[in-house]
Amino acid sequence: MKNIQVIDGANNATFSIFQATEEEFAAIFPGGHDMELIEDLFERLGGAEADRVLELIWERPILKRNVIGLHGTLFYDNARRRIPLSKREVDWDDNSVNSAQRELFSRHRE
Repeated sequence: MKNIQVIDGANNATFSIFQATEEEFAAIFPGGHDMELIEDLFERLGGAEADRVLELIWERPILKRNVIGLHGTLFYDNARRRIPLSKREVDWDDNSVNSAQRELFSRHRE
């Protein structure tokens, strides 16, 4: 199973983590991505398929203290948020991260 954190701009957002099968994860995060915008997911999969995949995942919450590894982040309410076009954490602009993150990310870019 892969762990996905949901980041939502709502005032009552819990930033919860849910588990996904390998197939569900690949549907949400294609091509090695580890970040996805909900509106892009619905555009890419279509509403019915996106709903189907998400309904399965919503049934598998996991407590943060029990998480071993975070594999992806799904963003809702993206009007205020910008993520790298590559949708990979290691591709944040250098001005958006601290020096330790720049060093780490530079070792993991392909």
